[in-house]
Amino acid sequence: MKPVRAKKKLGQHFLTDLKIAQKIADTLNFKNYTKVLEIGPGMGVLTQFLVPKTKNLYLIEIDNESVEYLKKNYTQLETNLIEGDFLKINIEELLGNDSFAVIGNFPYNISTQIVFKTLAHRDKIPFFTGMFQKEVAERICEPPGSKKYGILSVLTQIFYDTSYLFTVPPGVFNPPPKVDSAVMQMVRKENFILDCDEALLFKVVKLSFQQRRKTLRNSLKTMNLPDNLREDAIFDLRPEKLSGDDFIQLTKRIGNGNFSN
Repeated sequence: MKPVRAKKKLGQHFLTDLKIAQKIADTLNFKNYTKVLEIGPGMGVLTQFLVPKTKNLYLIEIDNESVEYLKKNYTQLETNLIEGDFLKINIEELLGNDSFAVIGNFPYNISTQIVFKTLAHRDKIPFFTGMFQKEVAERICEPPGSKKYGILSVLTQIFYDTSYLFTVPPGVFNPPPKVDSAVMQMVRKENFILDCDEALLFKVVKLSFQQRRKTLRNSLKTMNLPDNLREDAIFDLRPEKLSGDDFIQLTKRIGNGNFSN
């Protein structure tokens, strides 16, 4: 591989350690999917370890210089190389109705947005793995009860089983970030059916954590819930005490307008 070049304007830190790139590629399990989409391949440090694993590898890269490099060095992938922004592409137009895995060394400034788009298209994405800022990876995988547990934790863990895999030091990137990084993965829960209103669930979770130091009674007061709902003991809790299932049950009862036990 040629030396990795930095593009700080894109918020990207390029991985230079080939052993770590191999470890990320090896997380792919190819259960319930045949296609793999790498987001932000840059100069192909991870790509080179993905190529031997599948003939159905797709790349999406926003930086023109990186796109030209990939076209030159991965000619077999040229028809599967998309120059564009993952956050703006139409996934159905790109990959059709097929399921696919998402993988990458994600730009830190859009990593949470990538996760939220994955959640929105979870019916197509049974597997997700990649590099994040350590704090974000921890937040995604954090169980209820801690300060790191929040909106991203709840919504991700409702639909996926999350795993914090390993920590990555700054020195293996060019340019080195000022923080540690981490690799985490998400495996979609099989046979899971969300039995509450999804839009209402997202609203309840987000409102609950906007004022996370307050109890649910205070943080959800803008929803104008009836008094008989607000009197339930669950409203005495702070949001970090509730699991994803707790939020689902809360949403169902709010949606039904009946909070009696």
